[in-house]
Amino acid sequence: MAAPSDLAFDPWDPAFVADPYPAYAELREQGRVRYFEPTDQWLVAHHADVSALLRDRRLGRTYQHRFGHEEFGRTPPPPEHEPFHTLNDHGMLDLEPPDHTRIRRLVSKAFTPRTVERLRPYVERLAGELVDGLVAAGGGDLLRDVAEPLPVAVIAEMLGIPESDRAPLRPWSADICGMYELNPSEEAAAKAVRASVEFSDYLRDLIAERRKNPGDDLISGLIAAHDEGDRLTEQEMISTCVLLLNAGHEATVNSTVNGWWALFRHPDQLAALRADHSLVPTAVEELMRYDTPLQLFERWVLDEIEIDGQVIPRGAEIAMLFGSANHDPAVFADPSRLDLARRDNPHISFSAGIHYCIGAPLARIELAASMTALLDRAPTLRLAAEPVRKPNFVIRGLEGLEVEVA
Repeated sequence: MAAPSDLAFDPWDPAFVADPYPAYAELREQGRVRYFEPTDQWLVAHHADVSALLRDRRLGRTYQHRFGHEEFGRTPPPPEHEPFHTLNDHGMLDLEPPDHTRIRRLVSKAFTPRTVERLRPYVERLAGELVDGLVAAGGGDLLRDVAEPLPVAVIAEMLGIPESDRAPLRPWSADICGMYELNPSEEAAAKAVRASVEFSDYLRDLIAERRKNPGDDLISGLIAAHDEGDRLTEQEMISTCVLLLNAGHEATVNSTVNGWWALFRHPDQLAALRADHSLVPTAVEELMRYDTPLQLFERWVLDEIEIDGQVIPRGAEIAMLFGSANHDPAVFADPSRLDLARRDNPHISFSAGIHYCIGAPLARIELAASMTALLDRAPTLRLAAEPVRKPNFVIRGLEGLEVEVA
């Protein structure tokens, strides 16, 4: 599958996946919206448009609250994919008001700023322990040894998933997230379906146990949350837990390794960060902007819209290019330059509007904690081998990041 000859955007080309940002620059120069036939989507690449469309209620993450599949001009998903769609379609990320409003309000009662802030000492302690292990070994894979175990453990701790049950969480998440790539294969769909069934079965049993023996974990909080008689259904609870786990670590894992790979390629910026740890908060934001962990976010057109004179009809799908928006020179001065002290940084890596990432405060705590621990405890950290980038386009990350501690 290839891109139209005049379009630099080609998400199946390894060279594009390795560095999509020059192609984004070409795409922005070609206009505000372009149709991409291989995925039947309209590509939107400018920051102002992406930011506005994320808040535009004429677009939706789903259309099923207003239209049936055929009425909307879309083919229903195959019946064999049903377990994935049942799981995915009951999570608040893929719902629109009023269901989204109700579920987010209930989840927010359990996922409060106080709850998140209370985790800070645990996050910082765990980050320190993981980095100490890396240092003691003289190095290792930063993804496997630090970036991945930290956020997985934190969200599992929040949810109340016992340590002995945590091994399958990351594989389940990876298989489910395979369905968010463009035109996923049947093999990817089969993996996502199997993971959806296994993860849902596990959570159903855990929720039943928490109903009998509630604790101070997030699952117990979700069971208890109610508002004017509203409660989460069991499926909504299961879908919420999976969403919190998947979204609660995928972006953090990839931001960590993408970020350190960027730092190793910019030794002047790494040296400045090592010399001044007060740069950590702005460094976290800049690294999320510079190499965005979620490159593309989709919306359905529920009511006809117009972008730069181009009418986009109801039933169409828009692909908002977060990575391109985060490199738009209309918003970011010298966007291809990594600047850890960048203050004016309205990146959209956490999305915007009603679907703004509910876990953004926790992600920032985790990213700052791992970065600070590595700066403090591994000041001689260096790259040991050129990393291999994952072939995925939408969720951008590395297969691993081998490092040494001198």
